[in-house]
Amino acid sequence: MIEIKNLSKTFKQKGGDVDAVQDVSLTVEDGEIYGVIGYSGAGKSTLVRCLNLLEIPDGGSLRVGDSPEMTFENGRAYIADKGGKRPMSRKEQNALRRGVGMIFQHFNLLDRSTVFENVAYPLRYSGMKKDAIRARVLEMLELVGLTEKKDVYPSQLSGGQKQRVAIARALASNPKILLSDEATSALDPDATAAILNLLKELNEKLHLTIVLITHEMAVIKTICRRVAVMEDGRVVEEGDVYDVFANPQTPIAKRFVASASALSKVDTLVESKSQLVQTKPGEKLIRLTFGNDCVGDHLITTVARNYNVDLNIVLANVEILQDSTLGGLVAILSGKEEDVAAALAYLNENHVGTEVLN
Repeated sequence: MIEIKNLSKTFKQKGGDVDAVQDVSLTVEDGEIYGVIGYSGAGKSTLVRCLNLLEIPDGGSLRVGDSPEMTFENGRAYIADKGGKRPMSRKEQNALRRGVGMIFQHFNLLDRSTVFENVAYPLRYSGMKKDAIRARVLEMLELVGLTEKKDVYPSQLSGGQKQRVAIARALASNPKILLSDEATSALDPDATAAILNLLKELNEKLHLTIVLITHEMAVIKTICRRVAVMEDGRVVEEGDVYDVFANPQTPIAKRFVASASALSKVDTLVESKSQLVQTKPGEKLIRLTFGNDCVGDHLITTVARNYNVDLNIVLANVEILQDSTLGGLVAILSGKEEDVAAALAYLNENHVGTEVLN
């Protein structure tokens, strides 16, 4: 488990202090794939670097896995000791880092070393014997599907293969937690899908806890169970991925959800005054969201039949999130004002999210 309480990190710069992480509190359960999403400068990468102490927070507390709770003051780490606290030693910090693997956007491989040597690198300083290192490296390469590439160099690999090497290296020391900092951002869509599938397999096979940092909501909805949305160093929204997709509460969460949904095209159509979304007197352009509570009900048919209104469908979309269905519909609703109001009220009563766009 990862427990973060009131964590803060400020960078001192000549042009003024930068509050990269501000009073963040989160809990990541064992074996969970947890997403943190935000635009550039939101503080998500700084947050994840605090989890393995690559950056020492300025305030707050942190517990990672089986390690004792750490507290932070003015960029120094302390741990509880005999009813009080004492400075955390460099040896203790290094021990914590060994229990947390990390992969990056640009792989960070050693260009002049083979795939085998790259994966073996963190083990050479662990006191492990040569035969044990070889066995562990081959085990990791088999795990990520690169056994036949053990003697080639990174320049001979595709982007997806390089990231597989980075994953094997990160897991070589047998960590219980893996941090992924924009690990798919430099990959093409096919390679991204393959890496996400691999991470999901590793999560299930190794009971690996994964904290995944990204600016792509499509990545979050593919692999994560819960998500935190960051803006200006703060967590502004947090919850199950399904709930955030179905009912985003903050403007930035709504932007991320729209970026990963085909229904977001309606906003472009409205801005461009497309004929597809132009309404006449007595018409409303509406967006409907269908969650699990109303899947399988004949709500559209019932509305049209019982409330004397017409629905002209403009866009429709269905998402599968965490094995649950989330449907969306953009339509022009027409009829008498009182009938339209009654139809929208009926939909709300039956757990359909309604939003009048125009």
